[in-house]
Amino acid sequence: MSQPQSSIDLEPRRAIVTGADSGIGRATAVALAAAGIDVGITWHSDEQGAEETAEEVRSHGARALVARLDVSDVIGCGGVIDGLIHELGGLDVFVNNAGTGTDTPFLDISLEEWNRVIDTDLTGAFVCLQRAARAMVAAGRGGRLIAVTSVHEHQPMVGMSAYDAAKHGLGGLMKNLALELGSAGISAVSVAPGEIATPMTGQADEDPHRVDRPGIPLGRPGDAREVAALIAFLASPEAAYISGASIAIDGGMLQMGPQAGAAIESHGWRSV
Repeated sequence: MSQPQSSIDLEPRRAIVTGADSGIGRATAVALAAAGIDVGITWHSDEQGAEETAEEVRSHGARALVARLDVSDVIGCGGVIDGLIHELGGLDVFVNNAGTGTDTPFLDISLEEWNRVIDTDLTGAFVCLQRAARAMVAAGRGGRLIAVTSVHEHQPMVGMSAYDAAKHGLGGLMKNLALELGSAGISAVSVAPGEIATPMTGQADEDPHRVDRPGIPLGRPGDAREVAALIAFLASPEAAYISGASIAIDGGMLQMGPQAGAAIESHGWRSV
């Protein structure tokens, strides 16, 4: 593999954002479009949502391509990424945002449910990231691999054993990609959101600034656009030297470990 080129500082022109039909994915696609980047948008179950994202992307003068992607289809998902890269004419930024979760306790979770979460959040992510990385290496322009993990990449939560395992694994994978792909001018960074007001957290239409969260130092959930702004920065030439890091965007939630533990007055936290 060749040594890093100055081309890693070129303005990115083409990106793919998985799971961009709503929430963080939609906000990210729009933020990248506002920076002048054409965007490949994937969706799993909400085609209309993906088309609405595409319209927002186009409103910024950027090109939008839409494709259905089932990340849990670990055999077929790579072909979808290859197809989008071909249609875009190359790839500079890949944002692995698609994911799923569960709140089934460890003693009760079935192997089928475990595999569904692991396949979606880790194995399928590996396949998609690998296809993106191969295209970037072949093009010789460098690039950005950005994975949306979770604060649960760093700290676990009761009832989320499969999700925690997958996000820990994805965070570890991104660190390895930073080591292996740096010589090709490709950076790999994880973005680890805390509670964000999105459909995934049941807050599709909530204004996070009006929601009270005493357990978060900033006192509220995050806005998807706040996460998208961080991702857009990481995709920019100004962030070319950031690699191998996991950046929490959580209102200070991860700092609450001992403080929150000291404030708990019952054993209710032990169950979902």
